[in-house]
Amino acid sequence: MQYKIISKHTPFKKFFQIDIYELRHELFAGGWSDVMTREIFERGQAVAVLLHDPSTDQLLLIEQFRPGAINDPDGPWMLEIVAGMVEPGETPQDVARREALEEADCSVGEMEFIMDFYPSAGGSTEMISLYYAAVDLSHVKTGIHGLESENEDIRTSIVPTQTVMQWLRQGKIKASLAIIALQWLALKQQK
Repeated sequence: MQYKIISKHTPFKKFFQIDIYELRHELFAGGWSDVMTREIFERGQAVAVLLHDPSTDQLLLIEQFRPGAINDPDGPWMLEIVAGMVEPGETPQDVARREALEEADCSVGEMEFIMDFYPSAGGSTEMISLYYAAVDLSHVKTGIHGLESENEDIRTSIVPTQTVMQWLRQGKIKASLAIIALQWLALKQQK
């Protein structure tokens, strides 16, 4: 199957970027679609890592303000896992380690790759690389972390995995990165 980009322009570029495409694509039934206009949120590649202490079966979660959830009935502070954007010259593993230090003051060694996924391919280019890291959380101090230069105000918590899974079932965890990572961990622990 093929597609054709007729035009592309960028009407907005600051912290985020919006591109507007005029395009058409081949149809499953044969032939081509009409020309359509689509706005795409250009986000880039992100990395997330689930920090788990297997000896105590505890997880490190972060909580921070998310303007995209401003209208959520539970408020815009979301429980999440450590994540960040890939900068030029960085590998996904580099990003996971950097963000674990910045957001949680936690050192990460070996990681297990879980998967790559698009959280919202209908309107965003963002690709997430998801990892699992077995870490020793006994040396991690919970509290407030993040980079002041990035206006980060991140609270860390170390929580028993069983409690986090209960929060997941109750709908208390709404961030897709955390949901996918936790469901992966639940399947792994069933083996």
